[in-house]
Amino acid sequence: MKNQSGEFNFIYTGIQKRRRRWLLVTVLLTILAIILCGSMLLLGNTIYPIQEVIRVLLGEQIQGVSFAVNIIRLPRMLAGLFTGFAFGIAGYIFQTILRNPLANPNVLGITSGSSAAAVLCITVFHTSNTVVSIASIIAGLVTVVSMYFLSRGQSFSIGRLILVGIGLQAMLDALISYLLYISPQQDIPAALRWLSGSLNGTKMDDLPPLVIAVFLFIPIILLLGKHLNMLELGEQMASSLGVATNKTRMLLIVSSVFLIAIATSVTGPIAFVSFLAGPIANRLVGVGFSNILPAGLVGANLVLAADLIGQFAFEYRFPVGVITGLLGAPYLIFLLMRMNQKGEL
Repeated sequence: MKNQSGEFNFIYTGIQKRRRRWLLVTVLLTILAIILCGSMLLLGNTIYPIQEVIRVLLGEQIQGVSFAVNIIRLPRMLAGLFTGFAFGIAGYIFQTILRNPLANPNVLGITSGSSAAAVLCITVFHTSNTVVSIASIIAGLVTVVSMYFLSRGQSFSIGRLILVGIGLQAMLDALISYLLYISPQQDIPAALRWLSGSLNGTKMDDLPPLVIAVFLFIPIILLLGKHLNMLELGEQMASSLGVATNKTRMLLIVSSVFLIAIATSVTGPIAFVSFLAGPIANRLVGVGFSNILPAGLVGANLVLAADLIGQFAFEYRFPVGVITGLLGAPYLIFLLMRMNQKGEL
C-alpha cells in the first residue's frame, strides 16, 4: 500500500511539473509575441515614441503617426500575428495526426494548391486581390478533398496520404512554374511577391476573414486537444479509449485546412512556419500536455520576428517568407538526416 502511495505521489508530482512548465512556456511565448507586436508598431522608416503609438491606437489623430500606424504597421502586425498563429497550429495538427514531422501543409500540397490558384488569377485572369484570396481558399480546400479521395483505401493510411500529398505538391508546383513561364513580364513580380509569402501591402480590409477563422476554428481545435493526444497512441488505442477517431480526425483536419487556406490567402505561403512551430513547441514544453496553443504562439513569434529581421537586419528588405525559408531549410535537412539514421525514411 505504501509503495502504491509513493508511485501515485511520484506520478502526481511529474504531472504538476509538466503543467507548470507548460504554463511558464506559454506565458513567456505570449510576452514575446506582445513585445514583437509592439516593435512592429514602433519601428519603421521613422521610430515613433510608444506614448504616441498608444494614443493613436486609442483613437487620437496625430499627423504622420496615425497614417503610419493605422494604415501600414497595424495591418501588417495583425496579419503576422494571426497568420503565424494559424500556420503554427495547423502544422502541429497535421504532424500529430499523421505522426510524422514531415507531414505539414507545405509538404502535403495544401499551400501549393492555394498558390496555384492565386498565380492563375494574377497572371491569367488579372483579378482583384479579393478574388485572388477567395480562389486561393477554394483551391486549398479542393486540394485536400482531392488528396483524401486519391489516398482512400479500405482503411486510413498515413503513408498513403503523405505520398499522395507529395505527388500533388509536385504537380501543382509544376503548374505554378508553367504559369510563370507563359505569363507576361509585367505580371510576374506580383505573382512572385505573393509566392514568397509577404506581409507587405496588407490592408485592414484583408483581415476579417482571417480573424473570424482563427476565433471560429481555434476553439474547436482546443476542445479536441485531449482527443488529439490519444490519436498519437494509434488508431486501435484511441478507439479503445472511447475516441471517435474518424470524426475527430476529420474535424481537426477540416479546421486546420480552413486556417491554412485563409491564412495563405492573406499573406501567401510563408515558408516553413507550419513545419517549425510544432517541433519547437514540443522541445520547449515537453510531452504530457497538448501543445496546440504553444505551437500557435511559436508560429506567431516566428512570423513577427522574421518580418522584423527581413525589414531591418539587411541592406535590402526581404519578404517574411524568405527569412523563414532561411530558418527552416537547415532544420529540414537536419530532420531528414536524423530520420535516415533512424531508418524512418
